Amino acid sequence: MLTDIQIAQSAKMEHIGKIAEKIGLSENDIDFYGKYKAKVTPDAIKKFENNKDGKLVLVTAINPTPAGEGKTTTTVGIGQAMGILGKNAVIALREPSLGPVMGVKGGAAGGGYAQVVPMEDINLHFTGDMHAITSAHNLLAALLDNHIKQGNELNIDVTSIVFKRVLDMNDRALRNIVVGLGGKINGVPREDGFMITVASEVMAILCLATDFTDLKERLGKIIVAYDNDGNPVTAKMLNAQGAMALLLKDAINPNLVQTLENTPCFMHGGPFANIAHGCNSIRATKLALKLADYVITEAGFGADLGAEKFLDIKCRAGNLRPDAIVIVATVRALKYNGGIPKAELKGENVDALKKGIVNLGRHIDNMKKYNVPVIVAINAFDTDTEDEKNVIKEYCDSLGVKACFSDVFAKGGEGGLDLAKTICETVDAGESEFKPIYDEKLSIKEKIDIIAKEIYGANSVLYTSKANKKIAKLEQLGLDKVPVCMAKTQYSLSDDPALLGAPEGFDITVRDVNISNGAGFVVALTGDIMTMPGLPKVPAANNIDVTEDGEIIGLF
Repeated sequence: MLTDIQIAQSAKMEHIGKIAEKIGLSENDIDFYGKYKAKVTPDAIKKFENNKDGKLVLVTAINPTPAGEGKTTTTVGIGQAMGILGKNAVIALREPSLGPVMGVKGGAAGGGYAQVVPMEDINLHFTGDMHAITSAHNLLAALLDNHIKQGNELNIDVTSIVFKRVLDMNDRALRNIVVGLGGKINGVPREDGFMITVASEVMAILCLATDFTDLKERLGKIIVAYDNDGNPVTAKMLNAQGAMALLLKDAINPNLVQTLENTPCFMHGGPFANIAHGCNSIRATKLALKLADYVITEAGFGADLGAEKFLDIKCRAGNLRPDAIVIVATVRALKYNGGIPKAELKGENVDALKKGIVNLGRHIDNMKKYNVPVIVAINAFDTDTEDEKNVIKEYCDSLGVKACFSDVFAKGGEGGLDLAKTICETVDAGESEFKPIYDEKLSIKEKIDIIAKEIYGANSVLYTSKANKKIAKLEQLGLDKVPVCMAKTQYSLSDDPALLGAPEGFDITVRDVNISNGAGFVVALTGDIMTMPGLPKVPAANNIDVTEDGEIIGLF
């Protein structure tokens, strides 16, 4: 059986100019990054801004498990299947981070015969967006420390600095550090730390900015510290937003690539959903809607994280209206939620499936609360039995939800035709009456309470004294009337990764609260979630290599 990278390396890619033509873009509308990658120019985006919007389909999933769900694979497969059906469809995805690529997670370009290519480029440096975001973020950090070293005219309280540095790599040793050591010439000593780039507020801003002017304004609003009187100090006060925007002038433009079956794909931005808002850029999604009749996009991890943030944060910021939500599930993952260890998932176990299927049920119920039609995609594995498939089908029927089997990993677009047809029929019916689940003008605790109870199923929310103080400070500063971005484990509906299925009777603990003022949301941190991941005992990087001929091996 061929690996993902072997399949990708044998793909017959079309020149990116030809892919652009399929959706009405000329060579003058794109900047080429070689033969198979391009960025869409700002002028092109303006040229199509009056086009009628296509239909927007959000792909999400149950809570992720070690068994794998195949959300990106399904998203890509749907786009390829729509191509076979003769539909004008475009896919909109996030870019991968180098950290997980070298760590433990699979690639962010799909798998099997439902992949986005060139896969190696996408999972490595791509068009340099991650590096640009890292540089812009760290420029602000450098300007902040330099300002303090050069006399601290803004009277910054060095103990109240809230802006960490970032790196696009999993490196737990950098979570907590001390900077400025080595004498007066090297700055002012203070505690600091690193986050992974995808957790950067600059990443969030890039993905939520509607244009370059909006980008620069948002960058200027980033709060980096507080002065000795407790007032916020922003990037604009450090005169940083212009240079930061300069470093992002190309990164803000959506990237255009293709699938194995030459379906156009915009891949742009990559915030994680467990520590950020988990969606690709608004600019890429809105451009896709202007160029295609159907846009298939995804949100990170399970529906309790990525989909909730897509619907409550991204849609609100971009004035987007989803026409359907697809929830990806697998027989194996539902059995895992039913208590079966990973090593035993290949064997039939209907009882475990019936026990674990409540996880799917909870996500279905949650997505229905947004008044958007829901479809379940059952991502097929060759170990699935007919009895197990029937259990899922009957369960979805009992909930009044359409369920379709998808075999796009093994068959590409051909394996997703039934799913694609069902999606088209659903969105064409125009039944979506989308509405966010909370009013952003509610108090911070009221918004967190709604998410915790309505989406996670929690009994109540507990707050540490630190979180309470932060919330009181934000309310005092008038920075509370914005959406909430929950930082929570992806493995459970609760904040405890060990609670599988659809747990009940638990409390959510908010241990810290931060403001992403430029992005326009409050971040609430729960459980033991880290904004800088670590590498596993055996990192994926140990198996990645390149031959003398330049052939990449071991990359998925």
